[in-house]
Amino acid sequence: MTLMTKFLGAAAALALTSGVALADPAIIYDLGGKFDKSFNEAAFNGAERWKAETGGSYKELEMQSEAQREQALRRLAEAGSNPVVMTGFAFGDVLAKVAPDFPDTKFAIIDVDWLDAPNILQVAFNEHEGSYLVGMMAALASKTGTVGFIGGMDIPLIRKFGCGYAQGVKAVNPDATVVMNMTGTTPSAWNDPVKGAELAKAQKAQGADVIYAAAGGTGIGVLQSAADEGILSIGVDSNQNHLHPGKVLTSMLKRVDNAVYEAFAAGTDLETGVVKVMGLANDGVGYAMDENNASLVTPEMAAAVDDAAGKIKSGELQVHDYMTDNTCPAASF
Repeated sequence: MTLMTKFLGAAAALALTSGVALADPAIIYDLGGKFDKSFNEAAFNGAERWKAETGGSYKELEMQSEAQREQALRRLAEAGSNPVVMTGFAFGDVLAKVAPDFPDTKFAIIDVDWLDAPNILQVAFNEHEGSYLVGMMAALASKTGTVGFIGGMDIPLIRKFGCGYAQGVKAVNPDATVVMNMTGTTPSAWNDPVKGAELAKAQKAQGADVIYAAAGGTGIGVLQSAADEGILSIGVDSNQNHLHPGKVLTSMLKRVDNAVYEAFAAGTDLETGVVKVMGLANDGVGYAMDENNASLVTPEMAAAVDDAAGKIKSGELQVHDYMTDNTCPAASF
């Protein structure tokens, strides 16, 4: 059943879908909502896959503002949800406060690796590896030698995407130009499709004919604008190829769905106190191929990208991770 629970006043209503069992797992989506067609929706798909396969039920919560994070997390823990999964680094500081108060509750958080608590599983992704592959594909598809990257909120994590992408581009074409833009410096940068569309048009004016969007809901505007302008785009997190068939070159898959599914499947046996890293080698990241982009990717392009993927998995090819030293050898932000 669906309960409307109000946190922090009447203006802050949260939808909480609950099952019967007290030990149901739960998920809290980051701002932008579970149907953002990107990061949160990937998490939702993982929860739904678990539900379909097990017949189980879970609680889910969509926030409306930053101020709701702590109370929302406490309410779920108090209600007996176990484990509680959070999508996004912005939950990190809040979880550090809440987790010690609920030692018998297990928590899993995506995109965080700096917490130290025995009841938290932290899940990090090698986004730079998947971004390298789609960067290669962008360079192979580009006719102008100029490609673009549009990030959401300007944080090291999103620079990690952009830096991996630029490395992949330069591996194919050392003389290529990579135009880099961020949408903003506040959480609203994740949900501004109008700004995304404006940035895409500006990058096209600079010669970009393929643009990679790593910007949550803002990316929907990037993909729409690219399609309208007659250039190619690259989606992120979820497979976004279907949004504009024949116009989205590929999507960098960040398998948040697998992370959520595995946490729900483990239930109260979830291994905590560790950081789990998901990369190419364990299907944590990748790139999307389907009927919507098959005509855009030649066998030669796919072979080149798959060869690089194999070398990354084996360790023969190392993609620089921006977050290790806050530098990028292939681009400047």
